[in-house]
Amino acid sequence: MRIIAGDMRGRQLKAVEGIHTRPTSDKVKGAIFNVLGDKVLNSRVLDLFAGTGNLAIEALSRGSCEAVLVEKNYDAYQIIRKNLEQLGVSQKSKLLLMDAFKFIHRYPDEVFNLIFLDPPYHQELILKVLRALKQYTFLAPEGVIVAETAKDEELPGDLYPFEIRKTGEYGDTKIWYLQRMDV
Repeated sequence: MRIIAGDMRGRQLKAVEGIHTRPTSDKVKGAIFNVLGDKVLNSRVLDLFAGTGNLAIEALSRGSCEAVLVEKNYDAYQIIRKNLEQLGVSQKSKLLLMDAFKFIHRYPDEVFNLIFLDPPYHQELILKVLRALKQYTFLAPEGVIVAETAKDEELPGDLYPFEIRKTGEYGDTKIWYLQRMDV
């Protein structure tokens, strides 16, 4: 696993051994960032279920100004910490060993331009997180939520105040791009 573009292009990332994390593949990551385009520049990023930190670190490499990474698995948290230190982006990031839902309710005043959601598949966690996020103003106007699910998982059409603006399928992965309806 590597950074595919930006200041840290080609740098390798460490991953947790075993099946606790499922890092986003380079192909899927490339597609995500092609869709996001300039929205990454100077953005504030939230990576819930951060795993290896792959998505947030890619965003930092491409010009995001700050990333908050939330991971509840201690082994994954340690890998993320090592990745951030090795790549020299610890000062642009905040890493929290915490459950995603606890983060949402503990930091209700946080606002992000990009929110990455890549939880374990087939547990309906995306829908639960979206319901939690809509209680607060986590997503900035013009901000984007990028949610990753298994290809066979669906999200309901009514996710007010969020709406699905685009989807993409890559192998066994489906990517959902959501924005606020009032934008």
